[in-house]
Amino acid sequence: MTIQVNGDPFQTEKPLSVTELLKEARVEAPEYVTVQLNQQFIRRDDFDTTVLHDGDAVDFLYYMGGGSR
Repeated sequence: MTIQVNGDPFQTEKPLSVTELLKEARVEAPEYVTVQLNQQFIRRDDFDTTVLHDGDAVDFLYYMGGGSR
């Protein structure tokens, strides 16, 4: 199956949960990532139970804080 991860194709042989995808994609600091699935935000509590399907689009969003001058 193929899903889009941050706009790039990602191949997997079996359906994955969001939690499993974070591991498979080797996301750094997954505890700080917000996930969008098909343009819908996924609650962190639902990462384990949200299963991805062929053609889904997943975006990993990171908070980028700024500093002071």
